[in-house]
Amino acid sequence: MKNKFAVGIDIGGTTTKFGIVNNAGEIIEQDRIPSNEHEVVEDFIDDLYTKLMPMIERAGGVKQFVGIGIGAPNGNIYTGTIEYAPNLKWKGIIPIADLVEKKFGLKTKLTNDANAAAVGEMMYGACKDMKHFITITLGTGVGSGIVIDGRIVVGHDGFAGELGHTIIRPGGRQHKSTGMHGSLESYASATGVRETAIEMLTQHPEEPSLLRNYSINELTSESVYECAMQGDNIANNIFEFTGQILGESLANFVMFSSPAAIVLFGGLTKAGNLILNPTKKHMEANLLPIFQNKVKLIFSELKESDAAILGASALVWDMNED
Repeated sequence: MKNKFAVGIDIGGTTTKFGIVNNAGEIIEQDRIPSNEHEVVEDFIDDLYTKLMPMIERAGGVKQFVGIGIGAPNGNIYTGTIEYAPNLKWKGIIPIADLVEKKFGLKTKLTNDANAAAVGEMMYGACKDMKHFITITLGTGVGSGIVIDGRIVVGHDGFAGELGHTIIRPGGRQHKSTGMHGSLESYASATGVRETAIEMLTQHPEEPSLLRNYSINELTSESVYECAMQGDNIANNIFEFTGQILGESLANFVMFSSPAAIVLFGGLTKAGNLILNPTKKHMEANLLPIFQNKVKLIFSELKESDAAILGASALVWDMNED
């Protein structure tokens, strides 16, 4: 394995990030492309090849690589397929691992994107010494990886641990991609924060807010954060509400698997204590005493996306050793 490399690819709902990883777990080069600009997956792979293949050549060519690991929404570790991913344009069952392997001529392995991030945290991040933890990705959607006894929980079909699609407000807000009502993802994602902003501005038409300076199309979780940092009341209430729902959900997850820590990462964590404090408060308030004050709630120590790239690359290091 000395002087060998692996490719780690993180296919997100908006952006696909990829990098060259050495056997010490260091990302020596990385880049990104949009995930949803291609109607068919073959065009996406062509775009990926255009950017990634020169990186592989700079690292010594295909012969220096043990393989490609991919983390993707609804990625099935058993079959190498993306199956009915709600946040991607490509619908149905997509044989992504097989397509990438044929395009690059490298062994390719796939898993769920949030599971890949959990592996990255376990091998290189905040959970290096932990055998029981949960990772929660707060990005375009809400991903999750559950580790129990040092092993990722994947279930009999490869799809266990979809905490973002658990129903935490029965009959609540409709998730536009799945059609489900009241799922965690429809509230605690960056998309959910935007929806909450629109709702609160509509429900309180007389209350002044810096958020009213934005058109509906301009409103994002980032603009909510910027207004909250300027003391805007509605913007701060949006984060309090989001943290309440996330905290209540995390309490359920704690009572399910009793983790030592829950690691939050993804774009929404840039809000820092605006999201962390209400989440912690409402998590503890909804735990039985036996679980209270035992679980660390922390942000990832890895740079954004690095955990998923590293975790995806770890798939092929393991594959090569089997």
